[in-house]
Amino acid sequence: MTIDADGFPAPPALVEHARRFRAEGGTPASPRVAATVLLLRPAGDDFEVYLIRRVAAMAFGGMYAFPGGGVDPSDSQAHLDWAGPSPAGWGERLGLTGQAAQAVVCAAAREVFEEAGVLLAGPDADTVVGDVSGDDWEADRVALEQRRGGFAELLARRGLTLRSDLLLPWSRWITPEFEPRRFDTYFFVALLPEGQRTRDVSGEADHTLWVRPADAVARAEAGELTMLPPTVVNLAQVAACADLAGVARAAADRDAATPVAPRLDEPDGGEPRFVLA
Repeated sequence: MTIDADGFPAPPALVEHARRFRAEGGTPASPRVAATVLLLRPAGDDFEVYLIRRVAAMAFGGMYAFPGGGVDPSDSQAHLDWAGPSPAGWGERLGLTGQAAQAVVCAAAREVFEEAGVLLAGPDADTVVGDVSGDDWEADRVALEQRRGGFAELLARRGLTLRSDLLLPWSRWITPEFEPRRFDTYFFVALLPEGQRTRDVSGEADHTLWVRPADAVARAEAGELTMLPPTVVNLAQVAACADLAGVARAAADRDAATPVAPRLDEPDGGEPRFVLA
């Protein structure tokens, strides 16, 4: 799939699905708010991004994606030590109330710990924990994944502060109206903390890899890696940055509040395309 600034070709099955939804006067499902993280690390003179492949039994199974998932009710109710922009400040960047923004940021940090074993937290506002791959940390991660404890509870017990400043807002995407399962997803970028490493621990993934963003896009366009359009587009945007400092500079100026909502466009005599509206 080749995606450009105007959109991407619409697969015939999706065209028929969209047409049927429109003809039957379908009611769009309410999108679930979600958060996902493009986890980055240096690689020589370049940088790499972490991808996971969803297991076949899941929604979007077989697709390569970034660690992430839906916002949990506890994410908005948590009282925790917090470093970086305030929830109200995050709300301004994300176009949300402070409470809703806290939930999205907490979900991003929680999901990257659950799915990649990476913890964006530290003893104070200026530090980050080191290696969190030991058995005791793994027990905490599993308990969190199985909802036998909350993220705020874990941080409080460990005496840790959530480093919200390590997450940089990047974009927001909403699933097309004709899809039965829809998500309102906030994308963030984050640098892998020094001393930490990703671990293939999530039961929701059957393969993981570190890859240069430009190579990931090329492999997706060649059909080697199967990805949804939001994944390819965000990879291409990050790949356009010269280095990790360039990613941070780009994130500072990006609009992460206005959603990208792909819609089907069928011009007379032209090829049906999904336009990135």
